[in-house]
Amino acid sequence: MQILMDLDSASSIVLQVLSQATSQDTAVLKPAEEQLKQWETQPGFYSVLLNIFTNHTLDVNVRWLAVLYFKNGIDRYWRRVAPHALSEEEKSTLRAGLIANFNEPINQIATQISVLTAKVARLDCPRQWPELIPTLVESVKIQDDLRQHRALLTFYHVTKTLASKRLAADRKLFYDLASGIYSFTCSLWNHHTDTFLQQICGRNETAISNSLERTLLSLKVLRKLTVHGFVEPHRNIEVMGFLHAVFERLKQFLECSRSVESDNACRDRLEKTIILFTKVLLDFLDQHPFSFTSLIQRSLEFAVSYVFTEAGKGVVFERFIVQCMNLIKMIVKNYAYKPSKNMEDSSPETLEAHKIKAAFFTYPTLMEICRRLVTQYFLLTEEELTMWEEDPEGFTVEETGGDSWKYSIRPCTEVLFIDVFHEYNQTLTPVLLEMVHSLQGPTNVNDPQTLLIKDAVYNAVGLAAYELFDSLDFDQWFKSQLLAELQVPHNRYKPIRRRVIWLIGQWVSVKFKSDLRPLLYEAICNLLQDQDLVVRIETATTLKLNILFLIKTFQFY
Repeated sequence: MQILMDLDSASSIVLQVLSQATSQDTAVLKPAEEQLKQWETQPGFYSVLLNIFTNHTLDVNVRWLAVLYFKNGIDRYWRRVAPHALSEEEKSTLRAGLIANFNEPINQIATQISVLTAKVARLDCPRQWPELIPTLVESVKIQDDLRQHRALLTFYHVTKTLASKRLAADRKLFYDLASGIYSFTCSLWNHHTDTFLQQICGRNETAISNSLERTLLSLKVLRKLTVHGFVEPHRNIEVMGFLHAVFERLKQFLECSRSVESDNACRDRLEKTIILFTKVLLDFLDQHPFSFTSLIQRSLEFAVSYVFTEAGKGVVFERFIVQCMNLIKMIVKNYAYKPSKNMEDSSPETLEAHKIKAAFFTYPTLMEICRRLVTQYFLLTEEELTMWEEDPEGFTVEETGGDSWKYSIRPCTEVLFIDVFHEYNQTLTPVLLEMVHSLQGPTNVNDPQTLLIKDAVYNAVGLAAYELFDSLDFDQWFKSQLLAELQVPHNRYKPIRRRVIWLIGQWVSVKFKSDLRPLLYEAICNLLQDQDLVVRIETATTLKLNILFLIKTFQFY
């Protein structure tokens, strides 16, 4: 069948086949799919699909399928050089139809329409579609709630897609776009944010949810514009003004979260918005480290305050803690902020950033960060201890390696500790050694809190093994204390048995005398008979590490 008839007649035929394609009966479904596949390359087919999925009176499943076929068609036939490419005339009609009305009532279909609009924008905006951005800017000002939201949703997906283009000519176009709409987008974000903060005190949950959703979407647009829309963003007053405003808004939203209970419908979106604020800072730091220099001190003050002092009590949540720790880590470890050994070879920007870091990370600040990391964040949680009992194999499969530190609290705290300790080891080594000294001798099995703290301190010593090489006589410690702790059989002492054998595994390749290995092997043989599976698994891992080290260094017995 050639779709060369008038639109209404074609629509009824395609609509019937789309309805059949939603059937659960394969005898009906397969022929319908074959027919739709044949029509994919026919002139007018995508105009018919547009006509169907924008008709809100039709069945939702049929409209959903029409959107998907349209989206797949963009990927295959929209480019001019594609086989069976759509005509310029039809594409012009389709572009106009996509932004004619932002009134799709079904959320999932609205999202798909926004995504496919962005796909077209990636190929055609601004050269073949100069009216897209002006239309979106005007449409997000509409007072009608539904139209405003759908336009804002499309505005976000279009901005996100255009920001992802990497060719130099495309980057230049995006810089031009960003400079043209940045001021408006800032005003839009401020308006929706203020509206939400005013409404949160009221009881109209629908209005609160709507304004929060608009705040989130406008912030998503601003994130893309801020991070990818400027070559030298520190020279733009509005960009830096927005970034400084992020800290104030974060405080407002965190305080606001105190009054929003976990079962509140807005809670999840509120936390997403808070996390998005932190993503703005993290992305900007990653892409523009020198432009971030003026934000270093404020970022460190903010993150350290909420994560390592009482300021965060009652407002922070796990994902937010992870983001704050990542912000500290990225500043501490950023190579752009590390001067050369010969200071004269370093750029003024590097020296300025290094100076700000040095002024912030004083001895009291570093000591508090180290102590809190070890005695608060390293402690095994109730959830972890329960998992130890109920799923020991799962417990031993730690979330380490790759990018797990970006998302999970335990690898995040451990990576932050390693980086801070490496950067400031002269300051922190005495602090950690003093913590070790305070835990000399066996710990009372009836004192679970001290057992957990000892586990945490030993964890820190294992993570910092390379930094402590010259400061800790590990061989002596092994003989005088650790070996004895491996021999305490009490069930409540199993966290220490497991941690000590893990700790030895961290040190065998760093500093461990060969004449102590027979003692270690004897301890390993005993622990491989331990009643606890987690202890046995950790022991086997240490044995493996020891054997691998011996093979690597040709120490065979």
